[in-house]
Amino acid sequence: MGIARLVVKVGTTSLTTDAGEFRTEVATGLVQGIDEVRRSGVEVVLVVSGAIALGVRRLGVARPAEAAVLQAISAVGQVELLAQLAQRFRAYGMEIGQMLLAPQDFGDRRQYLHARATLEELLRMHVVPVINENDAVANEEIRFGDNDRLAALVSHLVHADLLLLLTDLPGVYDADPRRVSGAQLIERLELDAFDTVRAQGSISGRGSGGMSSKLAAANIAARSGVDCLIASAQTEGVIVAAVQGRPAPSTLIPSLGVREPARRLWIAYATDPEGSLVVDEGAKAALCSSSASLLAVGIRQVRGRFMAGATVEIETAEGGVFARGITRLDASAILGTRGVVVHRDDLALLV
Repeated sequence: MGIARLVVKVGTTSLTTDAGEFRTEVATGLVQGIDEVRRSGVEVVLVVSGAIALGVRRLGVARPAEAAVLQAISAVGQVELLAQLAQRFRAYGMEIGQMLLAPQDFGDRRQYLHARATLEELLRMHVVPVINENDAVANEEIRFGDNDRLAALVSHLVHADLLLLLTDLPGVYDADPRRVSGAQLIERLELDAFDTVRAQGSISGRGSGGMSSKLAAANIAARSGVDCLIASAQTEGVIVAAVQGRPAPSTLIPSLGVREPARRLWIAYATDPEGSLVVDEGAKAALCSSSASLLAVGIRQVRGRFMAGATVEIETAEGGVFARGITRLDASAILGTRGVVVHRDDLALLV
């Protein structure tokens, strides 16, 4: 089956230098590739990072640590980033349309449908959607160059055939190539091998997202029915090669052939747990084998302090974490009550 719809994600470390300068040659190569595959009938959605790096350089300040200052700087950088991209896309006769999203937008069904409708309309008008995280109003501290999971959720949103994660290395290695001279590139990586790769300390880029972020993104994509390809942004013709077959070198993480609900993927991979619930084996069996909700009677221990609506990990004393969910109760109220603590609609299995 050919590629009809492609999501391309390019990170901060590929689009900007260490000094925060925009990499014109990389951007031009990407735009050329997008233009070529669009001419062959492929629809492209672009997810980019780099607003903070460009904002820091534009304002002539040192990168701060405070989240509020980073958010303000990102607002300046967004203007610079879109101006740089618009100039290059228009040189090839293409228009772009910006959408600012955050992973949380995928947890609300109405927001999810509105975002999808906007993206579909942009594609219908032959406009290239350019998506970035809404850093200026994000609740959490902004992380440098990590839009991988957002790109994976977008690939679910638009029913993409392929997610192409472009970074500053050719793919995932079996060890850190910066520390191990004999590290080997993994050309095909199955989901069940992820834990082994993590344990070996491999990486996939020098941005803050790193290998763990890209594996999380690949996991989301695979469970969305989308193949994921990790490659270098500086590989000549990388976008065209990805559509026609695959660029070499690169790492392919194949789809599982299923399409899980976006909300479940958001809970599993795009939220940060604030605590954990230790359950008995009977509760685990019920959650894993049927459409059961987590009841208070099956919970043996509550770890952490959290409020109702928080994401929590769900684990057993012996087997470790096997699910995540959104709790309906405060931590202090769980053991003293009966009934549902995590509803099935707010539960995501990780295994």
